[in-house]
Amino acid sequence: MASKGVIADITNGTGEFVRKPAAFRKWITADGSSGYKAERGRYHLYVSLACPWAHRTLIMRKLKGLEKVISVDIVDWLFSEIGWRFSPEKPGCTPDRENGCTYMREIYMKADPNYGGRYTVPCLWDKQEKTIVSNESSEIIRMFNTEFNEFCATPEQMELDFYPAHLKQQIDGLNEWIYPKINNGVYRCGFARKQEPYDTAVAELFDGLDKVESILSGKRYLTGPDMTEADIRLFTTLIRFDPVYHGHFKCNKKRIIDYPNLWAYTRDIYQTHGIAETVNMDHIKKHYMESHDTINPFRIVSVGPDLDYMEPHGREKMSLKGI
Repeated sequence: MASKGVIADITNGTGEFVRKPAAFRKWITADGSSGYKAERGRYHLYVSLACPWAHRTLIMRKLKGLEKVISVDIVDWLFSEIGWRFSPEKPGCTPDRENGCTYMREIYMKADPNYGGRYTVPCLWDKQEKTIVSNESSEIIRMFNTEFNEFCATPEQMELDFYPAHLKQQIDGLNEWIYPKINNGVYRCGFARKQEPYDTAVAELFDGLDKVESILSGKRYLTGPDMTEADIRLFTTLIRFDPVYHGHFKCNKKRIIDYPNLWAYTRDIYQTHGIAETVNMDHIKKHYMESHDTINPFRIVSVGPDLDYMEPHGREKMSLKGI
């Protein structure tokens, strides 16, 4: 059974998928007041190119120009019953160049020999203290957004702020419903074990997508003319939706390409400088369709759909109008 590490999040008898919270929640600060100081080369990021949560961190690292500041290793797309593995012989994967481990679980045990939770990515490792700082993606992207500004590749990237003070309340409000309905909603559909929780999850998912479609009819991004962390968090689900979630997770009421604003918005973000480089559709499709053998027991990877993410989107006109 290749999907135990994910299915293990189901913790009750209702058949509902319940995701467990991240276990490591320390914070890196620019001044080091937290005990973890932002420094060039001190931190190492472990990711899967397939995982939407890890994808968030890669996008923020790219947009803020931190590629030479925070090193990265990439696990195998296949999530086995032992968990994430390093398979440098596979395209797009790396060895563990920091700790020399074969499995992510070994890294967690180095941080805490008594750790009994899940061995997830993203995982931010402190080379100096030899421990995990954080495995919570929403907090990692906020650290990358502000705490490493001294080390950004360009002055322009230093000035970028994807969680600006004047929009924090609005961004938090969006995240509050987009996460359960959409980001985690696709998993609640795909991993439901009974009809009722699936019916609830899929109704909430498409209610959320309909709501976003409406918002985007009048704004280029979720909060207005500028991209924020809310857009990054939503994008990593949208880019996976038609190739994977629509069929594999039974999210097949509609596709993203059936939503004019959502589909153009997805292309808009994809075409933002640097973001396409963080998308590996081969890893994405192979991960879901080869790892979840309770859903796809023969591990056959589907061929489609054919999507052109580079098709002109036209949404820059909204920014010119200040919308």
